[in-house]
Amino acid sequence: MFKPLTLYIGLRYTRAKRRTRFISFITLTSVLGIALGVAALITVLSVMNGFEAELRERILGMTAHATIAEQGGQLRHWEQLEPALGQDKRVLGWAPYVEGQAMLNADRRVSGVMIRGIMPGYEPRVSEVANHLVSGDLSQLVAGGFGIVLGAELANYLGVIPGDKVTVITPQVTSTPAGILPRLKRFTVVGVFQVGMFEYDRNLALIQIDDASRLFRMDDAISGLRLKLDDLFFARKIARELAKTLPGNYYITDWTQSHANFFRAVQTEKRVMFIILLLIVAVAAFNIVSTLVMVVTDKRADIAILRTQGMTSLGIMEIFMVLGTIIGLFGTLLGSIGGVLLALNVETLVPAIERLFNVQFLSADVYYISQLPSKLIWSDVAQITGMAFLLSVLATIYPAWQASRIKPAEELRYE
Repeated sequence: MFKPLTLYIGLRYTRAKRRTRFISFITLTSVLGIALGVAALITVLSVMNGFEAELRERILGMTAHATIAEQGGQLRHWEQLEPALGQDKRVLGWAPYVEGQAMLNADRRVSGVMIRGIMPGYEPRVSEVANHLVSGDLSQLVAGGFGIVLGAELANYLGVIPGDKVTVITPQVTSTPAGILPRLKRFTVVGVFQVGMFEYDRNLALIQIDDASRLFRMDDAISGLRLKLDDLFFARKIARELAKTLPGNYYITDWTQSHANFFRAVQTEKRVMFIILLLIVAVAAFNIVSTLVMVVTDKRADIAILRTQGMTSLGIMEIFMVLGTIIGLFGTLLGSIGGVLLALNVETLVPAIERLFNVQFLSADVYYISQLPSKLIWSDVAQITGMAFLLSVLATIYPAWQASRIKPAEELRYE
C-alpha cells in the first residue's frame, strides 16, 4: 500500500547535500538523457510523418483514389454511371481517362512514357495537375489538335519546350504494302507540369481523351473512370460498397492497391526508426539504475534505521521507486515539451540554421522535397511519453529491491 511517508522521503532524496553532489549530477544527466531521447523521438517521427503526408499528397494528387473499369480493362457508356456516382456523397468527383504505354521521340532522343488521355474539363475534379503546370494550360488539349502536356523531367530529357513537336510511337502496328510498321503520330507540346515526383515528372504525358482513343484504337471505349473520394483513408471500404451499388458488372480498385508497397515501406521505415530511437530513451532510462544504486549505497545506514523503526521492505522499495519515478517523470515531461516545440517549429528552425551556416540540408537539385516538412501527431506523443515513463519505472525495480534486502543489524553494527 502506498504511504505518504515513502513519498516524502523519496522527495527528500532528490535534493542534494554537500556530500552527495556527485549523485545529484548523475541524477541530472539521467533526466537530461531521457529528455533528449524523448525530444529526438518526437521530432524525428514528426518529420517522418511530414514526409509521408507530403509524398501521399503528391502521389494522390496525380493518382485517383479509386478507379472504375469493366472486365478487360475498358469501360463503355461511362456516362450512365454519372447519376449513381452523383448520388453518393462520398464521391467528390470523377473523370474518364484512356491510358496506354508508348514511346516519345524528339530529335535523337527516345523515352518510354505512360500516355494518359484526359478530358480537360473533368480532370481538375480528380487530380492536382492543373495546379502544377509550369507552362501552358489543360484547355489547350482539344480533340483533333493533337497537343501533349509533358512532365518537366521528361521535357528536359527530350529537350523540348512548348511549341516543339514530338513523335508518339505506340505498340499497335499498321499493315502497309511495305510491311508491318509501328503507329506514329506527331504531337505538339502545349504545356509542362511539375509535381515533384519522378514517377510522374519523368514518365507521364497527357493528351486529349479523343486523341488517345484514336491513338490506341479504343473506338468508343475508355480505360475507366478515376474517382476522388472524401476520405482517402477509407478508400478500400468505399470502393467495396460502391461496387455493390453500381448498375452493371464493374470492378473498382483503390490507391491502397496500386501504391500499397510504397506506403508499406514508409510505415516499416517509421517503425524501425521508432525502435532505434526508443533504444536511446531506454539507455537514458536505465541510467536511473546506476543513479539509484549509488543512492542506495549512500543511504544504507538511513535504510537500516528506517527498518528498525518499523518500515517494511515494501516501504523501502516504494521510497526508491518514488525517487526513480520522479527522475523519469521530469525527464519525460521536459523531453515532451521540447520535442513538441521542435516538431511545431522545425519548418522555421531548419531554414534559419541553413541561412546561419550557409548550408542546405536538402538540395533542390538532388531531392524532390527540398524543405523539411513536419506533422505532429498527438497520438505519437502520447505513445512516446508513455513508453519513456514506463521504461523509467521499470528501471527503478532492481535498485529498490536491493535496498529492501538491506539487513539493519549488519549495517548498524559499527555505527
